[in-house]
Amino acid sequence: MEFFRIHRDIPFMRHKLVLNIVSLLTFIAAVFFLTTRGLHLSVEFTGGTVMEVAYTQAADIGKVRDEVAKLGYQDVQVQTFGTARDVMIRLPAQKGVTSAQQSEAVMNALKAGDPGVVQRRVEFVGPQVGKELVEDGLKALGFVVAGIMIYLAFRFEWKFSVAAIVANLHDVVIILGFFAFFQWEFSLSVLAAVLAVLGYSVNESVVIFDRIRENFRRYRKMDTEQIIDNAITSTISRTIITHGSTQIMVLSMLLFGGATLHYFAMALTIGICFGIYSSVFVAAAITMWLGLKREDLVKPISKKDGGPQDENAGAVV
Repeated sequence: MEFFRIHRDIPFMRHKLVLNIVSLLTFIAAVFFLTTRGLHLSVEFTGGTVMEVAYTQAADIGKVRDEVAKLGYQDVQVQTFGTARDVMIRLPAQKGVTSAQQSEAVMNALKAGDPGVVQRRVEFVGPQVGKELVEDGLKALGFVVAGIMIYLAFRFEWKFSVAAIVANLHDVVIILGFFAFFQWEFSLSVLAAVLAVLGYSVNESVVIFDRIRENFRRYRKMDTEQIIDNAITSTISRTIITHGSTQIMVLSMLLFGGATLHYFAMALTIGICFGIYSSVFVAAAITMWLGLKREDLVKPISKKDGGPQDENAGAVV
């Protein structure tokens, strides 16, 4: 399905050097903020108090969040679970304050707004749990990266594999850089969004790589730069349809999903935007700089095999 078709190839690769310099500067800035400011980790990673409270009627999540925020807590996670009357509150750990003292202060604030609220459970999430989550998250990221590299190396060629991983890690680091710069809360849901962006971004790269391989088989007189420009241009309509429809869904979560989904949707939004950019200007350009050529993807037809000798010939499909 295509909304439109561009009949003249857009010379994307003509500007690859300038655009990749911009990418490099953005990447360096993201690493700088990650190093100097760090991530604002959520309770799952740092440890803290988890409370479960119950209301006599459907809870007003916004009101509960405001009442807890008045106690000096920022980026508190408040969400319903099970039913609309049951609420889970995650509080960051505070020096010199025990979990019991935290829960007592919160319950006093909540009862001031609704005397019928009841505390169901209080649990302290220790730093060891947070450490395990960090390690598991890094392992998951490592497995995803390794799996993508192996898949692309088998399906295409090692140059595509290297290019895709560099582009995808470029997206991940920039997402983390945004969270470090603005000190947005980095939670497990955001980590899930980062892993989703890895898969989403590599899908766009695979589509372009597949068209590049197809073009090498079809057009003998085009050089590598023209082949890549044609591949990107011919997939623009598909890119707009796919990413546009996905972004509409993500924006609905960002605007109407509330605080629980806000940073999850924010990470996806950044990842989608930079995923398109990196697939076109980073991954494709790196394959050129690695010396991609027709012989890497297509087995030439020898003279003794015969076969057609027109524009679309010259390789075994």
